[in-house]
Amino acid sequence: MKYLTLLAVVLFLACKTDKKSENTVATKSVESAQNEKIQTPDVLLGDLFAEVQLAQVFEDGKTFVDCRAKYPYFTIRKNFAEQRTKTDFDLKTFVLEHFEVPPSITSDFKSDPIRTAEEHVEALWPVLLRKSDEEKSGSTLLSLPQPYIVPGGRFREVYYWDSYFTMLGLAESGKFDIITNMLDNFAHLINTVGHIPNGNRTYYITRSQPPFFSQMVALLVEHEGEVVYERYKEVLRKEYEFWMEGRNATGTAIKHCVSTPSGIMNRYYDLGDTPRQESYREDYELVQKTNKGAKMYRDLRSGAESGWDYTTRWFADGRTMETIETTDIIPVDLNALLYGLEEVLTRCYADYPAFVAALKTSMNNRKEFLQNYAWNATDSVFEDYNWVKQQKTNVKSLAMVYPLFFNMATQEQADGVAAYVEKHFLKPGGLPATLNHSGQQWDAPNGWAPLQWMAIKGLDNYGHSNLAKTIAERWVNLNEKVYANTGKFVEKYNVEDLTLEAGGGEYPVQDGFGWSNGVYLALKAYLK
Repeated sequence: MKYLTLLAVVLFLACKTDKKSENTVATKSVESAQNEKIQTPDVLLGDLFAEVQLAQVFEDGKTFVDCRAKYPYFTIRKNFAEQRTKTDFDLKTFVLEHFEVPPSITSDFKSDPIRTAEEHVEALWPVLLRKSDEEKSGSTLLSLPQPYIVPGGRFREVYYWDSYFTMLGLAESGKFDIITNMLDNFAHLINTVGHIPNGNRTYYITRSQPPFFSQMVALLVEHEGEVVYERYKEVLRKEYEFWMEGRNATGTAIKHCVSTPSGIMNRYYDLGDTPRQESYREDYELVQKTNKGAKMYRDLRSGAESGWDYTTRWFADGRTMETIETTDIIPVDLNALLYGLEEVLTRCYADYPAFVAALKTSMNNRKEFLQNYAWNATDSVFEDYNWVKQQKTNVKSLAMVYPLFFNMATQEQADGVAAYVEKHFLKPGGLPATLNHSGQQWDAPNGWAPLQWMAIKGLDNYGHSNLAKTIAERWVNLNEKVYANTGKFVEKYNVEDLTLEAGGGEYPVQDGFGWSNGVYLALKAYLK
């Protein structure tokens, strides 16, 4: 294959292979039981992994990393080494003989045209529900002790920030038992992995996602009272320590922490600097094209941690992926989310005055940073800040509404954001993620359920209820229009042209869909 001459370099960057693992079958069998639960597919499969992904055996690279190995990994590697040189060797046939291909969630679910959109969403909860996981050898899944909701389509596992918006709908459906189960699962991940990964897969462990865990806890507090804070206070603090690791170290930027004149701020930062396992070919070919190496791999991975994968928010030229610089940027939304986590921690640890004082100092620092570095006084909006170039990015995005959601803005600032949103962002179907038409899925014309919710609640917090209601009505109407035409709720929507589907990204539009379902039910209740 054309990529074989590059495999040694790629695999050296990607992993350190255990050379002793081939010594004996017995030795490897013991190692399998102990280590394969946390090792990633590239480590476990060696040359085979890169060859399958670069040859695009599956159209979607995520399919292969979600496959379950039918045999021990050392057996698969041994068979591959023996068979690959044969003249009749076929790579796809080999893969299908050695792996179980995962199903697409909801792919066989048939909508009932008689059902209303609300009834359809209620009917989907059992389809998207996974039972607690059994430990299975050969799987990349990190098993969870309690049932949970998956988004749907290619997303067969729980996703961190998706889950908060899914929970909004579960709350409207009265399914607080599932919300509690999912919170317990996230607590389990924090206690076992050290943080909440992007999703419960081994290949996601190097990164997290926007930290909404504190808001999930706050959601359950609304139903069960402040006893919930006591239940999750320790894991909330561990979550905080994960994001703040490196804050006391010397240096401008350590992991998620960046030292600024206003104190420690945060950025998205993936620990890895190799191609993403699930998008290996895309990342590898882009880096080969640009020759930017490890920094670009980390920026791509960190863009995935942001949840906005991908958007011109992270591009130096505001247009093209080749200029991605995620780790150079202090994002408005991430620092607002951590302000929200700090606020919840002050409630959990009210009896610990020294810790609360430190939290309040950090909260004040974040507000000061927003005022001094992220506020664009000319346009009256919040923008991300590039700490390397020491300037705002000048990309207008719905990250600007996060300070309103968390009540960090002044009334004057909130009025400015509201005016800008109404004039520039408000479209027939709701709000696009940004104003840039780049072909990326987190840019115009695409609208996303979580961003509608954050905008609506943020605007409501500052008295802009008419605008909030207008956004909600347009989004709900768009959801119902697409459902009437297709029988589906989808991951993202075209808010500018209601006759077209959303587009962009590394995969087709997915149906299911957890957070769209959740926000739809929550907004229906909001409008009532």
